[in-house]
Amino acid sequence: MSQVHSLWKTASGLPVVGGVVGKRAFSLAFAQKAPYFASIHPRFTVVEPNHVELVIPKRRSVQNHIGTVHAIALCNGLEAAMGALAEVTIPKDKRWIPKGMEVSYTAKATSDITCVAETDQEQWDTADGDLPVRVKGVRDDGTVVIEGEIRLWVTPKSR
Repeated sequence: MSQVHSLWKTASGLPVVGGVVGKRAFSLAFAQKAPYFASIHPRFTVVEPNHVELVIPKRRSVQNHIGTVHAIALCNGLEAAMGALAEVTIPKDKRWIPKGMEVSYTAKATSDITCVAETDQEQWDTADGDLPVRVKGVRDDGTVVIEGEIRLWVTPKSR
């Protein structure tokens, strides 16, 4: 189990507070590892191999001039979800780095946004080079506001 997955299991599993306080503590710690993620105030809700979800709260600091969640804040949320997914999913003998992102903006982001990153385990087991991660952002009413793919470069760890 990766360090990120272990931290999530510990924080989210704390008696009484794990459901809320523990998940928030994990979210804050994760955002400190890559401080730019803190700009969107992510709240991780699901962290498991091949599937991660986090919420970007709709607040003034992430809004654009028309009062919706800014496109780059959405991309930041998708990248944070992908990063957590990669850390909890990648086999111990491999390493990863983001290679590119392609997204489509499909609707206005007028509420809190749930960012979702997904892969299939087979992708990781056979990865040698490009590995696509499916990503999307969803409004509270279920409308997808952004969707796309983040490409990772996955290689064996050098010894």
